[in-house]
Amino acid sequence: MEKAWATSGVDLHLELPRDPAAGDVTAPSGNTGPSGGVRARLEAALRDAVRSGRLGPGVRLPSSRALAADLGLARNTVAEAYGQLVAEGWLTARQGSGTRVAERAAASTVPVDDPNLTKLTSLIKLTSPPGHTSPGELTRPPRYTLKAGSPDLSAFPRAAWLAAGRRAFTAAPSHALGYGHPQGRPELRVALAEYLARARGVRAEPDRIVVCDGFAAGLALLAGVLRARGATTLAVEEYGLPSVRDTATAAGLRLAPLPVDEDGAVVGQAGRAGAVLVTPAHQFPLGAALAPRRRTQLVEWARDTGGLVIEDDYDGEFRYDRQPVGAVQALAPGHVVYAGSASKSLAPAFRLGWLVLPAPLAREVAAAQELAAGPGSRLDQLTLAEFIVSGAYDRHVRRSRLAYRRRRDRLAVALAREAPQVRVTGIAAGLHALCELPPGLAEDHVVARAAARGLDVDGLAMYHAGAGAATSPARPALVVGYGSPPEHAFSGAVARLCAALNDPP
Repeated sequence: MEKAWATSGVDLHLELPRDPAAGDVTAPSGNTGPSGGVRARLEAALRDAVRSGRLGPGVRLPSSRALAADLGLARNTVAEAYGQLVAEGWLTARQGSGTRVAERAAASTVPVDDPNLTKLTSLIKLTSPPGHTSPGELTRPPRYTLKAGSPDLSAFPRAAWLAAGRRAFTAAPSHALGYGHPQGRPELRVALAEYLARARGVRAEPDRIVVCDGFAAGLALLAGVLRARGATTLAVEEYGLPSVRDTATAAGLRLAPLPVDEDGAVVGQAGRAGAVLVTPAHQFPLGAALAPRRRTQLVEWARDTGGLVIEDDYDGEFRYDRQPVGAVQALAPGHVVYAGSASKSLAPAFRLGWLVLPAPLAREVAAAQELAAGPGSRLDQLTLAEFIVSGAYDRHVRRSRLAYRRRRDRLAVALAREAPQVRVTGIAAGLHALCELPPGLAEDHVVARAAARGLDVDGLAMYHAGAGAATSPARPALVVGYGSPPEHAFSGAVARLCAALNDPP
């Protein structure tokens, strides 16, 4: 029997196994009575639709009357099938809201009653070490996360952003809905020039700003232009995001890792590199600020060699123990590219970033972006411009700065109390902290134990330029992103981290 749910509002093709009396598919057993066989086949079809993901959690099913009419069944048969699946936990029924698919864990493509899976799971449980995950758990997302790289997305100022968007869209000229300039909307570039000068000390003119689809997209454009200019080598901090290194190498640049210590990157080893990429305000992920003498040394290197400094100011607005350190770009605007984005201050989903470049380079990067059909949504650019000009961006940053400072303090206090052998290092800034492990406590052991407790957190080794190679250093630590969890989950995430740190080897 095959029927489409035409009157239910749910666009789904439902197939019922045929009656065994017809010599076809064997109906499920366990139901008796006049309508037992039909009801059992309906239950089996609905279970399969939920289990396979064709009916997702929260989907409202048609009423028993509507489904009975669609399938040519008695209404009581459908109502009894619904009742059985509610009792089993597949569906939920609430007065006034109808029957819905229950909120369940991600469905497996293997039926849960598959005898082969049952045997395999039992064998794994008997032979696997503690903390090992079974096949049914492999796709289950962690309940908590302390991964670095994201702000608290639940704290995004939705109402203020929507209000700014309405104002910006109402005031925008008709031509703003066109393809626009490859450097981005002029309203945003003007707003950024004022804001960056005021908040980060950047010396910027609107015509030297290129709006891009986040930092990664901006770096890809810049790396391509540098390669076309003849550059062959990019010096990078030996610790950093693997994706940043991948972006540079994809553009044809060879990487020259720079050591990092308590004073930041050892920029004196840049040599004859065509450019140097650094995170001077808050080194990622070790957490040091580039010392004043090294800032001066970096600028002198650029002037002496004609090389370019790329300053990734990914979280420069979030400093907690003092006023944020100004941008290196202000020391030598003709030799430094300042890169920023809204990914940490607002949300990564908007893909809004910017480069402040020396004038000749700004034209070349804009030309490269035009070929790449970027940047993205002009409407989001107009909204961000209004958000900045209205003062809403400053207010949001101040609120976020206070919230993340409190989180960092709570993390430090919890570790000092529950895991005093762990040392929190780096300056009080940003959305992550480096937690150095004591001798004898393996980084991968803690990461695995945290995962077994439903917590996602990264070890330091994955950020090293030699990760996976013999040159990868033995410096066990965790990179704890205290900005990532929503507020209601932060205490639970930290508690699981402390428990994982205290688990026996």
